[in-house]
Amino acid sequence: MPMTDTRKALLQIHFCVLLWGVTAILGKLITLPALPLVWWRMLLVVAMLAVLPRVWRGLSALNTRLVLGYAGIGALVALHWLTFYGAVKLANASVAATCIALAPVFTAIIEPWIARRPFQLRELALGVVVLPGVALVVGGVPDGMRLGVAVGALSALLVAVFGSFNKRMVGHADPLTVTALELGAGTLTLTLLAPLLPFLLPALASDLLVMPDLHDGVLLLALSGLCTLLPFALALVALRHLSAYTVQLVTNLEPVYAIVLAMLFLGEQHELSGQFYLGVAIILGGVFLHPLLNRWRPAAATR
Repeated sequence: MPMTDTRKALLQIHFCVLLWGVTAILGKLITLPALPLVWWRMLLVVAMLAVLPRVWRGLSALNTRLVLGYAGIGALVALHWLTFYGAVKLANASVAATCIALAPVFTAIIEPWIARRPFQLRELALGVVVLPGVALVVGGVPDGMRLGVAVGALSALLVAVFGSFNKRMVGHADPLTVTALELGAGTLTLTLLAPLLPFLLPALASDLLVMPDLHDGVLLLALSGLCTLLPFALALVALRHLSAYTVQLVTNLEPVYAIVLAMLFLGEQHELSGQFYLGVAIILGGVFLHPLLNRWRPAAATR
């Protein structure tokens, strides 16, 4: 039986989400601190995009307002990645991935304010549903990882903020151009922020201009090319054949993939208790409930 476009797109988006799940594992394997790790990742992606004439044509077509808007979002993306990999370093990949699962909860609360749409009571209910899971996660990690949980939750909050702003500006420019602009602005943001981190976020402060060794260099190239640009390109193709509901459901699998991979390759289940994984199950249950509620929402409520 020949593969339909929809089935092929579904496999592609699953592969993209799996690659995104790998980013937490690579973050743990790379020995660089979070700050230079993220700086190199962003710089390498920008360098890869800079060779594409399409990106330069797109940049020349942007007005100042759009450039500043996307640059501001890029600064938020940089802070999200910094705190995400900070959570990986301060705790582990499973904890960081679990915290990112809170992003839809934050989005449900923050997006109505940023996107200027009516607030839905069921979205507040989603936040209430996952609270017991958060409490179990916090109680299920060793004391030395609690700071990692807090930094990971901040990372999830940043996802909600920049994701909501991205929705307001979607469709105004070529996606590859936007990616290059946002990550270029993010690289600049981290460069300027590095001297201030000891005062703002001491746990994430480190030297910025650290040259990676061969081991870290190979993993950084994999992180930038295979886990950033490749899934981005595949996702653009897959989105043409899938509904927003399907994409959201599959994307919510990212922390599941990351936690399973962390068990297989890093043995992190030995560092965490059953209470932690019960909390993860409650959080993920709430996260998967969110798109179901949105799908069943009456049409009048979406206006």
